[in-house]
Amino acid sequence: MSEQYNRIDKITQRILKGGEMRADEGRWMINLNEDYLAWLMAGADRIRRHFRGNKIEVCAISNVRSGNCSENCSFCSQSGHHKESKAPVYDYIKSETLVAQARQAREWGASDFGVVSKGWGVRSDREREQLKEYFSELKEHSEIGRCASLGALDRETAEMLKAQGMENYHHNLECAESFFDNICTTHTYQENIDTIRHATEAGLRVCAGGILGMGESLEQRVELADTLRQNGVKSVPLNFLNPQEGTPMEGRITMTPQEILKSIALFRYMLPQAEIRIAGGRHLLGDMQSMIFMAGASGVMIGDYLTTSGRKVEQDIKMIQDLHLTTREDTQHRRVAS
Repeated sequence: MSEQYNRIDKITQRILKGGEMRADEGRWMINLNEDYLAWLMAGADRIRRHFRGNKIEVCAISNVRSGNCSENCSFCSQSGHHKESKAPVYDYIKSETLVAQARQAREWGASDFGVVSKGWGVRSDREREQLKEYFSELKEHSEIGRCASLGALDRETAEMLKAQGMENYHHNLECAESFFDNICTTHTYQENIDTIRHATEAGLRVCAGGILGMGESLEQRVELADTLRQNGVKSVPLNFLNPQEGTPMEGRITMTPQEILKSIALFRYMLPQAEIRIAGGRHLLGDMQSMIFMAGASGVMIGDYLTTSGRKVEQDIKMIQDLHLTTREDTQHRRVAS
């Protein structure tokens, strides 16, 4: 057995005993060639099974308000700065529509449902009243974990949303801090970090990850994983850039399935106990989608995304069943355990 295989095994054993993988080891791992992918995946799968078991956390989202966003994120077709993008533009959807979507997601096996709105934070009384109505209706008329993704939060707003019934808060860092200025200039990386801290201090479960394949280096993927670890994030959504027409990322070459699987394995090694959820860009894996779990993923987003369609939910449920995995539907137990 080569030195590389031995080193992977030693890192795997250390993590299974409760240790961590150092950032310099992560940089070594992400630079291994594809000859070692199967070995990395085998180790990541062992770590996933050890810490997360064979229950897959399924979630879904609703894009409740779309288009003309104030932020200039270069990957996002909802940005009002990208005049040629094709994202739909509409104001808040009706509460009964949102509740119907949440109930459908629960029937699919989702444990959590996200209210996602364009913009950078909750800035007006109108927004606060609308969100209060949403969470009140969801709490009364659905049996699913209540999440939101609304941009930046200060401590006061985080506490207000929790009081209104929000349980989990999603806020991606998007990428490594050293790459962030290439992605967005209308808000800072520190604002992202502060939002995670404010949500955590308010007693919310925090979900934070990023988008891979935007031009960052392999080492910057490790940097992102390490930043999430340092900030105590326990739920990590991974997206893979699906270039959108009319955005600065429009012509970027997409990640290969092998590159995606190696990145998932890396995040499992760096964040062994976290919920690692695969979201946007999953279609780039093609026929290899089921391998996300063997690469260390323990969660998946089903249904449609913000401005793009997902694949049929029936296909995703069958994929999970065919692997002899089950969905994690006991939301109360999951919240306590997390």
